[in-house]
Parts: sequence; structure tokens; C-alpha cells
Amino acid sequence: MKARRFATAVLLVAASMVQHVQAAAPQVIKVGVSAGAHAEIMDEVRRVAASRGLTLDVVVFDQPERIDAALAAKQIDAASFEDEPRFEAQCKQHGFPLTSVATTVTFPIALYSRKLTNLGQLQRGATIAIPNDREGTARALILLQNFTLLTFRDTAGLHATLADITSNRLNLQIRQVPRARLFDTLNSVAFAVIDSDDAARAGLYPARDSLGLEDARSPYANVLTVRDAERTQPWVAQLVAAYHSDDVAHFILTRYQDSVRRPW
Repeated sequence: MKARRFATAVLLVAASMVQHVQAAAPQVIKVGVSAGAHAEIMDEVRRVAASRGLTLDVVVFDQPERIDAALAAKQIDAASFEDEPRFEAQCKQHGFPLTSVATTVTFPIALYSRKLTNLGQLQRGATIAIPNDREGTARALILLQNFTLLTFRDTAGLHATLADITSNRLNLQIRQVPRARLFDTLNSVAFAVIDSDDAARAGLYPARDSLGLEDARSPYANVLTVRDAERTQPWVAQLVAAYHSDDVAHFILTRYQDSVRRPW
């Protein structure tokens, strides 16, 4: 009996030690990102997080449209790849139980021109080009209002259309053009409003080439997202703190200048 009790005691101690080791093992947080700047920045976040005891696994998706579904399905633990309005639209459309916990970076739309070197040269009645899709139109109109070129109804918010314009002080002629063709309009318009992806494909960068660009604290700032049920987990606050660290801020500034902007 004594031998049996001793063996049982040894097994209990061993089991306790295994549980202790498992509890002490670092948790690996999988973060889904799109290729490019999001992945590059998250690699720097991973380095900072590791120095603070949080282990990140950066998962790069070739198809960013799959990331929200992967997060909802618990294939990853967090995501960083899209702006707030698009994220909210995806959650509403698909019923994803996800929430944003912090802003990340803003990829600014900007005004590009081959005819002007500053907006003070803009002539009355000039023709400008903006994206023709609903989101692109609204975002462009917000930018034009920020530069005091026009105003639109407050109630329009992030859904502004040309019909919502209430003032156009220079009587600008606004041409709506598919995003992929906006660069081609630069020979015929005073300026075009082009988003950062299309501008980069054309060799244009907001900080270097634009007449003016979107504020970092745009409503279209990108967000870090997690599942609703896990938003209060300690690792979420650790991840946000690592992203918003001075090291990551310095990386963004030196790597991208103002072509990628920081809203925090």
C-alpha cells in the first residue's frame, strides 16, 4: 500500500509540474495581415512585442478578403489590414462577431497634378477627377471639404455624393472616373484624387508628389481587430501597446515618411 501511495503521489506531483509548465509557456498570438506595409509594420510590432513578453505569429494573406472570416473562425487571433468603414461594413454584411480595438495606420488619398504646384494656382471652373465608386466619392469629397474647396450636407457623413454638395466656391467641374483610370486623367484635369494603392502602382507617393493629402486621423484610418469575446484579454492591450510604441512610430516615419500616416 505504501508503494502504491508513493507512486500516486509521484504522478500527482508530475501532473502538477506539467500544468505549471503549460501555464507558464508563452501564448502565441496569430495576427492576420495583408502583404506590403501592413506586414512590414507588423513584423516591427512583433519585434517590440517579443521584447515585452508577447509572442506574435504574423500570418500574411494573399487574399485579404479572407482575413475577417479567418478571424471569426478562430484561425487567427487578431487582424490588421482594413479601414474602419470597410471593417464595419464587412461585419454588418456577414455577421462577424468582431470589434476594433485600436487604430493602426492611414494610407492617405491625395491630390495629384501635372499642371499645378500648389492649390493656390487652381482656377475657377477647373475640372478635377475623383473616384466614381461610392466609398471613393465620399472619401474624396471629405478631402475636398477639408481643403475648403467645397462643402456638403453634414447629414451625408461618410456617404456623401455629388448631390450632397452645398457649396463649390470655385465652381469646380467634378468628373467621376473609375479608380484604375484616374492616373490617366492627369494630362487633362487640374488634379485628380487618387488613393494610395493606385498612386503607388503609378509610381506616385503622397508625401513626395501630392498637392495635399488626407489627415492621419481620417475616418478611414485602418484598425486592429479581434473577436468580441476576447477584446478584454490581457494580450490585446499588450498588442495595442506594442503597435503604438515609440519604436514602431519611428519605423513608420523612417520607412514611409508621410506616405503612410500614424493616427495615434
